[in-house]
Amino acid sequence: MAPNDLMMKRDVPFQLYDIKIRDAKDDDLGYVSKELGLGLSLDEMKTVKKYFVSEKRDPTDIELQSLGQAWSEHCCYKSSKLALKEYVFGIDHKDVMSRGDAGVMRFDKKHGYALRIESHNHPSAVEPYGGAATGVGGILRDVVCMGADPVGVVDPFCFGMIDTTKKLPKGTKHPKELLKRAVDGGRDYCNVVNVPCVSGAFFFDERYTGNCLVNVGALGIVRNRDLRNNFVSGPGEILVLCGEPTGRDGIHGVNFASVALETDAENRSAKHGVSPIPRRFVLAATLEANKAGLVTGMKDLGGGGLSCVVGEMALGAGCGAEVNLDKAPLREKDMDPWEIWVSETQERMMLAVKEKNVKKVLAIFKKHKVPAVAVGKSTDVPRTRIFWKNELIFDMDLEFLTGGPVYRRPYDLPKFSTKEDEKMPKLPANDDIILSLLSDLNISSREWAIKQFEKKGKRTVAGPTAGSGPGDASVIAPVAGSDKGLAVTVGCNPWLVAADPYRGSKGCIDETCRNLVAVGARPHAFTDCLNFGNPEKPDRMGVLRESVRGLGEMAKNLKIPIPSGNVSLYNESSNGVCILPTPMVIGTGLIADISKTITADLKGKGNMLFLIGDTRDEMGGSLLFRKYGGEGGAVPDADPAVLKRLMDRLLKAMGDDLVLSCHDCSDGGFAVAMAEMCIAGNVGADLDLSKIKGTDTVKLYSESNSRWIAEVSRDNADAFKKILGRKAVLIGKTAGSRLKIADADVDVAVKDMKAAWKAPVGKVMRS
Repeated sequence: MAPNDLMMKRDVPFQLYDIKIRDAKDDDLGYVSKELGLGLSLDEMKTVKKYFVSEKRDPTDIELQSLGQAWSEHCCYKSSKLALKEYVFGIDHKDVMSRGDAGVMRFDKKHGYALRIESHNHPSAVEPYGGAATGVGGILRDVVCMGADPVGVVDPFCFGMIDTTKKLPKGTKHPKELLKRAVDGGRDYCNVVNVPCVSGAFFFDERYTGNCLVNVGALGIVRNRDLRNNFVSGPGEILVLCGEPTGRDGIHGVNFASVALETDAENRSAKHGVSPIPRRFVLAATLEANKAGLVTGMKDLGGGGLSCVVGEMALGAGCGAEVNLDKAPLREKDMDPWEIWVSETQERMMLAVKEKNVKKVLAIFKKHKVPAVAVGKSTDVPRTRIFWKNELIFDMDLEFLTGGPVYRRPYDLPKFSTKEDEKMPKLPANDDIILSLLSDLNISSREWAIKQFEKKGKRTVAGPTAGSGPGDASVIAPVAGSDKGLAVTVGCNPWLVAADPYRGSKGCIDETCRNLVAVGARPHAFTDCLNFGNPEKPDRMGVLRESVRGLGEMAKNLKIPIPSGNVSLYNESSNGVCILPTPMVIGTGLIADISKTITADLKGKGNMLFLIGDTRDEMGGSLLFRKYGGEGGAVPDADPAVLKRLMDRLLKAMGDDLVLSCHDCSDGGFAVAMAEMCIAGNVGADLDLSKIKGTDTVKLYSESNSRWIAEVSRDNADAFKKILGRKAVLIGKTAGSRLKIADADVDVAVKDMKAAWKAPVGKVMRS
C-alpha cells in the first residue's frame, strides 16, 4: 500500500487523518509506527490492527498517537511489570494510606505523608536545565495531586566524570556542563516554589556520560480529610484542566524516554519547556481548591499528557470520559488535535469536580491568575470519546487503551563478582589511601551544590550536612506544633549492583535503613526509581530482574512497604553504551521526638567509639578496588534479620540518650566513615582495630552492610554495650586533631582530611 493510501485526510476544517491499517501489510504497519513516531513494535501494531478490525473502522491519527503514548515503556511498564508483581508489589503495611501517583503513609493520627521519586533522564541529557526543573515540577505535582503540601525535594543525580578530558561522542554534552545546568534547573525551581531541597546525591562514572540520570523525589504532608484519589469518584463529574496553556513542548516525550538515547539528541522534539507561569500559583490554587472540599480527584499531567491522564482518571473508577478538546487553552493556536492530546506541556493538572462546584473552582484559579477550564466529563460507559468542534475524532475502549502489553522478556542471569576471582591491587600507605578516597568525586563534599539551594527550610531540623561534614539523612518537622519528625535519605551504590545485581540491590535497601537509623529514625517506607538499560537485551533484563528480586526480598523481610516508585529503562546510547544499573532508593523514617535527632559530627574529646556490626572480607565493587584497580571479590551481602536486630538495638540506645553521634559505614568502608565523622566534628580519634577480624585492608575498606560507628560518652559506655551486645566493639576514643589507628599504620591530620574532602567537586565546577 502506498504511503498516500495509508493516511487519508478527513474532510473536516482542521487537520485529522484516518489511518488505513485494517488492510495494511506488515511493512505498512511498520511504516505507520515510524512515520507517526509511535514507537510501537510490529506485534503491537498487529494488536492495534486487530482491535480496529473488531471495531469495524480504521483509527484516526489521534487514536494511534494515544496508543503510542499509553503503550510506551514509560507509561505501562510492559517489560518490568511481571518482575515487580513477583517481588515488589503487595508488601503491605497498616500505615499505607494510598498507592496513587505518590504513595501516602500514615504520619500521625491526623496526617499522612506523601513520597515519590521520578526520572527525567532523557530530557535532561538533551536540555539539562529544563529537564531538571520540570522533573522537580512534575514530582511536586505528584505530591500535590494526593492533596499534600510539599515539604521537601530530594535530588539524586548521576553523571559522567566531570573532570574528564576525553573526547566525547558527537552531540554529547560534557558532564560538567550537564551537572551545572541540572543543578541550576533544580535550584531555580525549588527556590521559586519555596520548597527546600533537603536531601540528594551525586554519582559520577564514565558510563553515565552518554546518558545521565536525573532522578527527583519529593515529600508532602496531608491532613487525612484532604487526602484524594487520582481518579474521578463516579460518572457525571466535570474534568477541569488547569495550569499552563498547552504547547508543542514535550510531544512524544514518553516515546523518547522508551528508546535508547540517540548520540546526537539535539533535534528531538521531546524537549520540555519551563513554564513562565509562577509555579507556586499552580500548586497553591490546586491545594486551595482541594482544602475547600471542591475536588473529588486530581492528577498531574505528566508523561503522556492528556492522552494518559484522562483515561487513567476515568478508568480508576470504572468510568469513561468525554472530552471537548477544542476547549483546551493553547499557547500555539495552530496545533493539530493529536498534538494537543499528547503534548507534555508542564505545570498542568486535571481536577475532577462535581458540577455544582465548578464555578467555585474556576474562581479560585482565576484569583491565582492560573488558567482553568472545564474540558470534559466522566461517563458511565468505559470508553474515551473526544470531540473537536462537535466532530467525534476519538472513540476507544479504555481497557484496551490503557492496559498495554505485558512482556515476559527473555533474560540471562548475570555473572557476578566472587572471592575466587579476586585480584588485590598494589596499594600505597593507608594515610595516602584515605586522603585519596576522601578526594574521590564520589565521596567528596557536595557543598558547591548544597549552598545554591534555598537555605535551611523552616521545617528542617537536620539537613544534608552534619557540622562541617556529610550527614546521613535529613530530618524535617512537617506538622507545625508537633515534635514528631520525618527523616529522608538516599540509598544507592550502582557499582555494587553492577558487580552483583542481587546482593548490590539488597545493599541499597540496607544502606537506606542505616542512614535513617543513624539520625535516630525508624525506617518506615521506600520509594524507588529503577534506572536500567534496554530490557529487550537478555543480559540487561537479567540484571533488572535480579535487582528487583534483591530490593523486594529485603523490603518484604523488613516489613517495610514500597507504596510508590518509577521504572526508567532504555538508559543507554544508540551505540550500545549502557549506564551502570542504578536502583535509586529513597527511604523515609519516623522520629517520635525531633530533639533526639542524632548527627554524624563527633561531639567532643574523650568519648568512646564503637563499631557496630560485622566486618567481612567483601571487597567486590568497593571504592578501594575502583580507585586502585582491584578485580573480582565478593560483593557485600545483606541479612535483613541481622539488620533488623541491630536497628532495634541501636534505636533503643538512641532513645535512652546514650548516643552522641552516629554514622553508617558505606562507600569507602570504615576508614572513610570514621574520617567523615572527624571532619564533621573537627575532632580526631585514637583507635585500635585489633578486635576486628581480617587484614588491615579489609578492616579499613570493606563495605560490609549493617554497620555503624557510634560515639558514646564514657559514662554511658557500659549501658550502650549492654543494649548492643557483642555486635558492638569498642575501638577507641575521640582525641586530639588526628585520626590514628596504630595497628593499621594510620596517622593523618583532620585538617588534611578536610582539605582533601572539601576541594574536588567545587574546584572542578568553579574552574
